Amino acid sequence: MIGSHAGGEETARDMFGPHRGGPTVLRIILGSQLRRLREKRQITCEEAGAAIRGSHSKISRMELGRVRFRRRDVADLLTLYGVDDESDKAAMLTLADRANAPGWWHSYSDILPSWFEVYIGLEEAASRIRAYEVQFVPGLLQTEDYARAVTLLGHPTAPGHEVERRVGLRMRRQSLLQSDDPPHLWAVVDEAVLRRPLGGVQAMRRQLRHLLEMTELPNVTLQMVPFALGGHAAAGGPFSILRFAERDLPDVVYLEQLTSALYLDKREDVDHYHVVMERLCIDAEPASKIRDTLNRILNEM
Repeated sequence: MIGSHAGGEETARDMFGPHRGGPTVLRIILGSQLRRLREKRQITCEEAGAAIRGSHSKISRMELGRVRFRRRDVADLLTLYGVDDESDKAAMLTLADRANAPGWWHSYSDILPSWFEVYIGLEEAASRIRAYEVQFVPGLLQTEDYARAVTLLGHPTAPGHEVERRVGLRMRRQSLLQSDDPPHLWAVVDEAVLRRPLGGVQAMRRQLRHLLEMTELPNVTLQMVPFALGGHAAAGGPFSILRFAERDLPDVVYLEQLTSALYLDKREDVDHYHVVMERLCIDAEPASKIRDTLNRILNEM
Protein backbone atom coordinates (compact mmCIF):
# COMPACT_ATOMS: atom_id res chain seq x y z
CA MET A 1 0.00 0.00 0.00
CA ILE A 2 1.46 3.35 -0.99
CA GLY A 3 -0.68 5.66 1.13
CA SER A 4 -3.25 5.73 3.88
CA HIS A 5 -6.21 7.89 4.85
CA ALA A 6 -8.55 8.09 7.80
CA GLY A 7 -10.92 5.78 5.96
CA GLY A 8 -8.33 3.05 5.38
CA GLU A 9 -5.48 2.04 3.09
CA GLU A 10 -5.31 3.15 -0.53
CA THR A 11 -3.22 1.83 -3.39
CA ALA A 12 -2.13 3.64 -6.52
CA ARG A 13 -4.76 1.68 -8.43
CA ASP A 14 -7.48 3.28 -6.26
CA MET A 15 -6.69 6.68 -7.73
CA PHE A 16 -8.19 5.85 -11.12
CA GLY A 17 -11.80 6.75 -10.38
CA PRO A 18 -13.32 9.73 -12.21
CA HIS A 19 -11.53 12.98 -11.37
CA ARG A 20 -12.90 16.41 -12.11
CA GLY A 21 -10.57 18.99 -13.60
CA GLY A 22 -8.32 16.77 -15.68
CA PRO A 23 -4.54 17.16 -15.51
CA THR A 24 -4.44 19.90 -12.86
CA VAL A 25 -6.12 17.67 -10.31
CA LEU A 26 -4.13 14.61 -11.31
CA ARG A 27 -0.84 16.51 -10.89
CA ILE A 28 -1.83 17.60 -7.39
CA ILE A 29 -2.95 14.09 -6.43
CA LEU A 30 0.21 12.51 -7.80
CA GLY A 31 2.36 15.14 -6.11
CA SER A 32 0.72 14.54 -2.74
CA GLN A 33 1.19 10.77 -3.14
CA LEU A 34 4.88 11.29 -3.85
CA ARG A 35 5.21 13.60 -0.86
CA ARG A 36 3.67 11.02 1.48
CA LEU A 37 5.97 8.32 0.14
CA ARG A 38 9.02 10.54 0.64
CA GLU A 39 8.03 11.55 4.17
CA LYS A 40 7.26 7.95 5.14
CA ARG A 41 10.82 7.00 4.19
CA GLN A 42 12.19 10.13 5.93
CA ILE A 43 13.94 11.25 2.75
CA THR A 44 14.68 14.97 2.39
CA CYS A 45 13.78 17.05 -0.64
CA GLU A 46 17.50 17.50 -1.30
CA GLU A 47 18.07 13.73 -1.36
CA ALA A 48 15.07 13.18 -3.61
CA GLY A 49 16.21 15.97 -5.92
CA ALA A 50 19.66 14.44 -6.26
CA ALA A 51 18.09 11.11 -7.23
CA ILE A 52 16.44 12.68 -10.27
CA ARG A 53 19.34 14.98 -11.13
CA GLY A 54 17.41 18.00 -9.88
CA SER A 55 17.08 20.25 -6.86
CA HIS A 56 14.98 20.34 -3.71
CA SER A 57 12.89 23.12 -5.28
CA LYS A 58 12.01 20.84 -8.20
CA ILE A 59 10.78 18.21 -5.74
CA SER A 60 8.70 20.87 -3.97
CA ARG A 61 7.12 21.96 -7.25
CA MET A 62 6.37 18.36 -8.18
CA GLU A 63 4.78 17.65 -4.80
CA LEU A 64 2.58 20.75 -5.15
CA GLY A 65 1.51 19.69 -8.64
CA ARG A 66 2.94 22.86 -10.16
CA VAL A 67 4.96 21.23 -12.95
CA ARG A 68 4.60 18.46 -15.52
CA PHE A 69 5.97 15.06 -14.50
CA ARG A 70 8.72 13.31 -16.44
CA ARG A 71 8.02 9.58 -16.47
CA ARG A 72 11.69 8.81 -15.76
CA ASP A 73 11.68 11.12 -12.71
CA VAL A 74 8.59 9.45 -11.26
CA ALA A 75 10.07 5.98 -11.85
CA ASP A 76 13.33 6.96 -10.12
CA LEU A 77 11.49 8.45 -7.16
CA LEU A 78 9.32 5.36 -6.75
CA THR A 79 12.47 3.22 -6.62
CA LEU A 80 14.02 5.58 -4.08
CA TYR A 81 10.84 5.48 -1.98
CA GLY A 82 10.77 1.70 -1.90
CA VAL A 83 7.68 1.09 -4.04
CA ASP A 84 8.33 -2.50 -5.12
CA ASP A 85 4.87 -3.62 -6.22
CA GLU A 86 4.92 -3.58 -10.03
CA SER A 87 1.19 -2.91 -10.33
CA ASP A 88 1.50 0.10 -8.00
CA LYS A 89 4.44 1.37 -10.03
CA ALA A 90 2.53 0.95 -13.28
CA ALA A 91 -0.50 2.76 -11.86
CA MET A 92 1.61 5.71 -10.68
CA LEU A 93 3.39 5.97 -14.04
CA THR A 94 0.07 5.87 -15.88
CA LEU A 95 -1.20 8.57 -13.56
CA ALA A 96 1.87 10.64 -14.45
CA ASP A 97 1.08 10.23 -18.15
CA ARG A 98 -2.51 11.34 -17.61
CA ALA A 99 -1.38 14.29 -15.49
CA ASN A 100 0.71 15.53 -18.42
CA ALA A 101 -2.21 15.50 -20.87
CA PRO A 102 -3.28 19.04 -21.89
CA GLY A 103 -6.62 20.34 -20.64
CA TRP A 104 -9.16 21.87 -23.03
CA TRP A 105 -7.77 25.30 -22.13
CA HIS A 106 -4.41 24.40 -23.66
CA SER A 107 -5.70 25.64 -27.02
CA TYR A 108 -5.91 29.12 -25.47
CA SER A 109 -2.28 29.10 -24.29
CA ASP A 110 -1.44 32.09 -26.51
CA ILE A 111 -3.66 34.34 -24.37
CA LEU A 112 -3.69 32.43 -21.09
CA PRO A 113 -1.07 33.35 -18.45
CA SER A 114 0.30 30.37 -16.55
CA TRP A 115 -0.95 31.69 -13.20
CA PHE A 116 -4.54 31.71 -14.49
CA GLU A 117 -4.20 28.34 -16.22
CA VAL A 118 -3.81 26.84 -12.75
CA TYR A 119 -7.08 28.46 -11.67
CA ILE A 120 -9.05 27.11 -14.63
CA GLY A 121 -7.91 23.59 -13.79
CA LEU A 122 -8.90 24.05 -10.15
CA GLU A 123 -12.23 25.60 -11.15
CA GLU A 124 -12.97 22.57 -13.33
CA ALA A 125 -12.15 20.30 -10.40
CA ALA A 126 -14.11 22.12 -7.71
CA SER A 127 -17.28 20.72 -6.21
CA ARG A 128 -18.05 24.10 -4.61
CA ILE A 129 -16.97 27.62 -5.56
CA ARG A 130 -17.63 30.50 -3.19
CA ALA A 131 -16.78 33.95 -4.50
CA TYR A 132 -16.97 37.57 -3.40
CA GLU A 133 -16.84 40.28 -6.07
CA VAL A 134 -16.70 44.02 -5.52
CA GLN A 135 -16.48 45.33 -9.10
CA PHE A 136 -17.46 42.72 -11.71
CA VAL A 137 -20.09 40.04 -12.15
CA PRO A 138 -18.33 36.69 -11.50
CA GLY A 139 -16.79 35.34 -14.71
CA LEU A 140 -18.93 32.19 -14.69
CA LEU A 141 -22.07 34.36 -14.80
CA GLN A 142 -21.11 36.96 -17.41
CA THR A 143 -22.80 37.49 -20.78
CA GLU A 144 -20.67 37.86 -23.90
CA ASP A 145 -21.22 41.63 -24.09
CA TYR A 146 -20.34 42.08 -20.43
CA ALA A 147 -17.28 39.82 -20.72
CA ARG A 148 -16.14 41.81 -23.75
CA ALA A 149 -16.38 45.06 -21.78
CA VAL A 150 -14.39 43.55 -18.91
CA THR A 151 -11.76 42.26 -21.35
CA LEU A 152 -11.35 45.69 -22.96
CA LEU A 153 -10.80 47.25 -19.54
CA GLY A 154 -7.89 44.92 -18.91
CA HIS A 155 -6.56 44.85 -22.49
CA PRO A 156 -7.50 48.19 -24.06
CA THR A 157 -4.97 47.92 -26.92
CA ALA A 158 -5.58 44.25 -27.78
CA PRO A 159 -6.59 43.56 -31.40
CA GLY A 160 -10.17 42.51 -32.01
CA HIS A 161 -9.39 38.84 -32.68
CA GLU A 162 -7.54 38.56 -29.36
CA VAL A 163 -10.42 40.17 -27.49
CA GLU A 164 -12.83 37.67 -29.02
CA ARG A 165 -10.60 34.74 -28.06
CA ARG A 166 -10.51 35.97 -24.48
CA VAL A 167 -14.29 36.28 -24.48
CA GLY A 168 -14.55 32.82 -26.04
CA LEU A 169 -12.40 31.37 -23.27
CA ARG A 170 -14.70 32.84 -20.64
CA MET A 171 -17.79 31.50 -22.39
CA ARG A 172 -16.18 28.06 -22.62
CA ARG A 173 -15.55 28.08 -18.88
CA GLN A 174 -19.23 28.71 -18.22
CA SER A 175 -20.31 25.36 -19.63
CA LEU A 176 -19.11 23.96 -16.30
CA LEU A 177 -22.23 25.23 -14.50
CA GLN A 178 -24.57 23.23 -16.73
CA SER A 179 -22.46 20.08 -17.04
CA ASP A 180 -23.62 16.65 -15.89
CA ASP A 181 -21.93 17.08 -12.51
CA PRO A 182 -21.73 20.86 -11.96
CA PRO A 183 -20.13 22.56 -8.97
CA HIS A 184 -22.24 24.70 -6.65
CA LEU A 185 -21.40 28.35 -7.27
CA TRP A 186 -22.26 30.60 -4.34
CA ALA A 187 -21.42 34.20 -5.20
CA VAL A 188 -21.75 37.31 -3.06
CA VAL A 189 -21.48 40.60 -4.93
CA ASP A 190 -21.37 44.20 -3.85
CA GLU A 191 -24.34 46.30 -4.93
CA ALA A 192 -22.02 48.30 -7.19
CA VAL A 193 -21.52 45.16 -9.31
CA LEU A 194 -25.20 45.14 -10.22
CA ARG A 195 -25.55 48.90 -10.72
CA ARG A 196 -22.40 49.78 -12.68
CA PRO A 197 -23.50 49.71 -16.38
CA LEU A 198 -20.39 48.04 -17.73
CA GLY A 199 -20.58 47.93 -21.53
CA GLY A 200 -23.50 50.38 -21.54
CA VAL A 201 -27.03 50.36 -20.18
CA GLN A 202 -28.43 47.85 -22.69
CA ALA A 203 -25.55 45.43 -22.18
CA MET A 204 -26.04 45.70 -18.43
CA ARG A 205 -29.77 45.04 -18.77
CA ARG A 206 -28.98 41.86 -20.68
CA GLN A 207 -26.50 40.92 -17.97
CA LEU A 208 -29.06 41.36 -15.21
CA ARG A 209 -31.63 39.31 -17.12
CA HIS A 210 -28.96 36.62 -17.56
CA LEU A 211 -28.42 36.59 -13.79
CA LEU A 212 -32.15 36.06 -13.35
CA GLU A 213 -31.90 33.00 -15.60
CA MET A 214 -28.79 31.65 -13.89
CA THR A 215 -30.26 31.93 -10.40
CA GLU A 216 -32.96 29.48 -11.50
CA LEU A 217 -30.27 26.78 -11.60
CA PRO A 218 -30.23 24.69 -8.43
CA ASN A 219 -26.42 24.91 -8.24
CA VAL A 220 -26.19 28.71 -8.41
CA THR A 221 -26.70 30.93 -5.34
CA LEU A 222 -26.35 34.71 -5.57
CA GLN A 223 -26.44 37.32 -2.82
CA MET A 224 -25.93 41.09 -2.83
CA VAL A 225 -24.22 43.22 -0.17
CA PRO A 226 -26.24 46.47 -0.15
CA PHE A 227 -24.72 49.95 0.01
CA ALA A 228 -26.74 50.54 3.16
CA LEU A 229 -24.63 48.03 5.06
CA GLY A 230 -21.64 50.37 5.06
CA GLY A 231 -18.39 48.56 5.84
CA HIS A 232 -18.14 44.80 5.93
CA ALA A 233 -15.78 41.91 6.63
CA ALA A 234 -14.29 41.64 3.10
CA ALA A 235 -12.75 45.11 3.02
CA GLY A 236 -9.60 43.65 1.42
CA GLY A 237 -11.16 42.96 -1.98
CA PRO A 238 -12.50 40.07 -4.09
CA PHE A 239 -11.58 36.44 -3.49
CA SER A 240 -12.74 32.90 -4.26
CA ILE A 241 -12.68 29.73 -2.17
CA LEU A 242 -12.63 26.42 -4.01
CA ARG A 243 -13.55 23.12 -2.38
CA PHE A 244 -12.94 19.69 -3.92
CA ALA A 245 -14.45 16.25 -3.57
CA GLU A 246 -11.02 14.55 -3.79
CA ARG A 247 -9.55 13.80 -0.38
CA ASP A 248 -6.07 14.82 -1.50
CA LEU A 249 -7.11 18.37 -2.34
CA PRO A 250 -7.36 20.98 0.42
CA ASP A 251 -9.57 24.04 0.04
CA VAL A 252 -7.83 26.78 -1.96
CA VAL A 253 -8.29 30.55 -1.69
CA TYR A 254 -7.70 32.39 -4.97
CA LEU A 255 -6.69 36.06 -4.95
CA GLU A 256 -6.29 37.60 -8.39
CA GLN A 257 -3.99 40.58 -8.93
CA LEU A 258 -3.35 42.68 -12.03
CA THR A 259 -0.57 40.51 -13.44
CA SER A 260 -0.48 37.49 -11.14
CA ALA A 261 -2.46 35.59 -8.53
CA LEU A 262 -2.05 34.12 -5.06
CA TYR A 263 -3.17 30.61 -4.15
CA LEU A 264 -3.54 30.05 -0.42
CA ASP A 265 -4.01 26.56 0.99
CA LYS A 266 -2.55 26.82 4.51
CA ARG A 267 -5.22 25.88 7.00
CA GLU A 268 -5.04 29.12 8.98
CA ASP A 269 -5.32 31.27 5.83
CA VAL A 270 -8.22 29.28 4.41
CA ASP A 271 -10.03 29.28 7.76
CA HIS A 272 -9.74 33.08 7.91
CA TYR A 273 -11.34 33.48 4.49
CA HIS A 274 -14.07 31.02 5.38
CA VAL A 275 -14.95 33.16 8.41
CA VAL A 276 -15.03 36.29 6.25
CA MET A 277 -17.24 34.57 3.66
CA GLU A 278 -19.66 33.35 6.33
CA ARG A 279 -19.87 36.89 7.71
CA LEU A 280 -20.57 38.25 4.23
CA CYS A 281 -23.35 35.74 3.66
CA ILE A 282 -24.97 36.76 6.95
CA ASP A 283 -24.64 40.50 6.26
CA ALA A 284 -25.78 40.30 2.63
CA GLU A 285 -29.41 40.21 1.56
CA PRO A 286 -30.79 36.65 1.72
CA ALA A 287 -30.43 34.69 -1.50
CA SER A 288 -34.23 34.39 -1.59
CA LYS A 289 -34.44 38.14 -2.30
CA ILE A 290 -31.98 38.28 -5.20
CA ARG A 291 -34.60 37.95 -7.94
CA ASP A 292 -36.64 40.83 -6.50
CA THR A 293 -33.44 42.87 -6.23
CA LEU A 294 -32.43 42.17 -9.84
CA ASN A 295 -35.89 43.07 -11.12
CA ARG A 296 -35.92 46.28 -9.07
CA ILE A 297 -32.54 47.38 -10.47
CA LEU A 298 -33.71 46.51 -14.00
CA ASN A 299 -36.80 48.69 -13.55
CA GLU A 300 -34.67 51.57 -12.29
CA MET A 301 -32.41 51.53 -15.37
